[in-house]
Amino acid sequence: MAEDIKLLKGNEAIAHASIRYGADGYFGYPITPQSEIMETLMEEMPWETTGMVVLQAESEVAAINMVYGGAACGKRVMTSSSSPGISLKQEGISFMAGGELPGLIVNVMRGGPGLGTIQPSQSDYFQTVKGGGHGDYRLITLAPASVQEMADHVALGFDLAFKYRNPAMILTDGVIGQMMEKVVLPPQRSRRTDEEIRRECPWAALGKPANQKPNIHTSLELDSNLMERNNLRFQAKYKQIEENEVLFEEYRCEDVEYLIVAFGSAARISQKVVDMAREKGIKAGLFRPITLWPFPKKALFDYVGKIKHILCLELNAGQMIEDVQLAVECKIPVMHYGRLGGIVPTPQEVLEQLLAIKN
Repeated sequence: MAEDIKLLKGNEAIAHASIRYGADGYFGYPITPQSEIMETLMEEMPWETTGMVVLQAESEVAAINMVYGGAACGKRVMTSSSSPGISLKQEGISFMAGGELPGLIVNVMRGGPGLGTIQPSQSDYFQTVKGGGHGDYRLITLAPASVQEMADHVALGFDLAFKYRNPAMILTDGVIGQMMEKVVLPPQRSRRTDEEIRRECPWAALGKPANQKPNIHTSLELDSNLMERNNLRFQAKYKQIEENEVLFEEYRCEDVEYLIVAFGSAARISQKVVDMAREKGIKAGLFRPITLWPFPKKALFDYVGKIKHILCLELNAGQMIEDVQLAVECKIPVMHYGRLGGIVPTPQEVLEQLLAIKN
């Protein structure tokens, strides 16, 4: 079968990939710079082909609670937004984590705090990997660095969410969301029937057969001892995810002395910086976390004793740097560089920071 290749924006790739994955529903609300996700879904009209529901909710709060309801039925449902909208969804996200409900959330980040700007940023790292809602919960977090990965991470996010009964987040930014690249789209998958969902998700609330106890989904437990038992089970699950689902990429790291750590669009800039540094005789390399949680801390620690310095490039005031420092146990000097308010640094600006470290 010939490959299905299209020229798409990152946001458009998310939409096409969700249809082809066999998603059951999308519930969202427009906000720059991610509105093309819902606009593309509306344009494609998958309700006429696959039966996928696409609905503009009355608010971000309504959208995430629609996802909660669909996820409780074992359906493959998703939402998307940008930074302020994701803030509004945090209560629903933490409810989903507490109810052990799978779902996919896409955050195409923009600058903040507050309403901020509509320009790209990476300032929601803390909110996502440290838990923006309340309680001891985690989000499986994927950070695409290309339009192709925007498409690929839809299937990966859904698969991990259902494997562990836990919400998954695609954490990207306005650069990746708005840029256009060639994308190989996956083949069309069928949506599951209710009978298939019952077999694959025996916990799903699809109506109670006479010989079965009702499936009840809630994050509420008034008995503190039972709530502690729930939380201990969650922590055991998170440990399992950390052991099995770490993803990262290394670029020109065979003989590296100066390591750049970056994710998403910052990693694309960093790859160019590495090439420019190598031309000047500097042994630079790039370490790109693909899963921001679970963070690839063991792989980073392997650089202890082998490199001189780490430059952490982020489009924020310094957030992932904390996990980098923890990963290397402060045994390697780590410096942060980033721009704020939606300003994307040039490779030359980053190279100058690397040269300053070396000198």
